[in-house]
Amino acid sequence: MSYFFSFIIVLGVLIFVHELGHFLVARFFGVGVEKFSLGFGPKIFGKKIGITDYRISAIPLGGYVKMIGEEPDAELDPKDIPLSFTHKHVLKRICIVAAGPLFNFLLAIVIFFGFFQIYGTHTLKPIVGKVQEESPAEKSGLQQGDLIFAINNENVSTWEEMAERIGQSNGGILAISIKRGDEIRTFTVEPVLKADKNLFGEEIERYIVGITASGEVFSRKLNPIQAFSESLSHTYKVTVLMFVGIGKLIQGSISADNLGGPIMIAQMAGDQAKEGFENLLYFIAFISINLAILNFLPIPVLDGGHLLFFFIEAVRGRPVSIRVREIAQQGGMFVLLLLMIFVFYNDVMRYNVMNYIGNALNFF
Repeated sequence: MSYFFSFIIVLGVLIFVHELGHFLVARFFGVGVEKFSLGFGPKIFGKKIGITDYRISAIPLGGYVKMIGEEPDAELDPKDIPLSFTHKHVLKRICIVAAGPLFNFLLAIVIFFGFFQIYGTHTLKPIVGKVQEESPAEKSGLQQGDLIFAINNENVSTWEEMAERIGQSNGGILAISIKRGDEIRTFTVEPVLKADKNLFGEEIERYIVGITASGEVFSRKLNPIQAFSESLSHTYKVTVLMFVGIGKLIQGSISADNLGGPIMIAQMAGDQAKEGFENLLYFIAFISINLAILNFLPIPVLDGGHLLFFFIEAVRGRPVSIRVREIAQQGGMFVLLLLMIFVFYNDVMRYNVMNYIGNALNFF
């Protein structure tokens, strides 16, 4: 049951923040909002304040903000025209639509800021853990516990910096300076090329010397400005990673079987919740960035599709015809539906859902 509640918490936070972005910017520009709903389908409960019906709906797989005059061909009472979304300047409409995914980015930044402000940064020390047998490191004399502080007379302070220098060596001989107790020594090491897998599971080759990290870390407390800077940097790195992953999916470099849907999210959310509230928060930030990127894709029906039409309108000086938008949205809905079916199929096969259903039916 913890998986279900974790899933609801993650999805609820992401949807609320996304729709809140649309809602706040719409109200800022004077657009009337008729409904603010978490979930789709029948209304479970809610309250009407002013002209807005705030509600929780039965199907917790999304949400929506319904604005006055949202449909270009909708008939409006003349008194509602000042509140109409369609009658606002195209730049205001762009801001309103972009606000949803931008708020998801903002949520990630806020969560990461909290992490860095409370916990600071934790970085692996460049201390040798294990030395592989018959490796260049063993042949040169490197030993467990050696602190590497320079490569080719250039200082390194983290394991990441050290690994990057070795990877960029192209097999050239390296002078690795270490501290062993009170002794300072320099060893000559020639990296070798080895087959490996990258973050996306692709086969790659990289230069190594045959050592692993000791696992020791050093922590650094951050002031609010440093924590904010780190949160922006971390959000940027995750965003770039997501775009690279999408690109590799399109190229076929990584299998589409890696895609997951609601069952996978529920599984991961439950696992992170078991590890602690901090892990769950980090997971929310990570998924929030994913949701923002997905919504910015130029697919009709998604926010990115609407933004594409509005940018075209801004350039042409007139809106895209309703007929063209309808056809594009139908195509976008079809693509989105296929994607949903595919990721749900992946989930079913990955977690053997049909066996669980069959066992449940046999019980009755």
